[in-house]
Amino acid sequence: MTGDRSDARRNYQRILAVAEAEVAAHGAQASQEKIARTAGVGSATVRRHFPTRRALLEAVFQERVEGLCERAQRLSATEDGRTALLEWLHAFVLYAVSARGFAHVLSYEPPTEEPSPNSCGGRIEAAATPLIQRAIRDKAVAPHVTFHDLLTLSVGIALATEHHTAPDIQASRLFRLAVEGLSPEQRTAGGTAGSGPSAPVTGSLPNEHV
Repeated sequence: MTGDRSDARRNYQRILAVAEAEVAAHGAQASQEKIARTAGVGSATVRRHFPTRRALLEAVFQERVEGLCERAQRLSATEDGRTALLEWLHAFVLYAVSARGFAHVLSYEPPTEEPSPNSCGGRIEAAATPLIQRAIRDKAVAPHVTFHDLLTLSVGIALATEHHTAPDIQASRLFRLAVEGLSPEQRTAGGTAGSGPSAPVTGSLPNEHV
């Protein structure tokens, strides 16, 4: 019995290592059959460990998702709520555009679908929500902005730029253009909210990966 469990763990690790290479090369469309052949196991063994393509992709990106979550926790201790949120979002966009298949995993979870707590989307939402709520409390982000708004924005930028000759540069450019839309509208003299221009974007966005 112990030997069976050891074999299962070895198979899991071998399949996952092969899957990481295949997803890096082919994105979300990586062939599960090819993964099985390269790992030296049957297709049934792959499906026993990863019943669906999504389950396989979730496992491939698990470690980097943890990195994004840990970064969100570190940034929650910084003084400026807006800077913390924008720095994390920028890192998230850069990872999404650099890791083939990652944006597709997140796009499987529309706002109408409640992601499971252990899914990539569920863990990222749990980590990012405090940053968003803090920025809203600081009046640095409009109160109607939601996590799913930012997820849709980030995934859209990643999918639109992943085949660009310089995807990280183009993704950063689009992100900077979109940031203005996250700012609450200013009140003008004698006017009401919604009549003034958007608040200016402040702070810099570091060009670094997670």
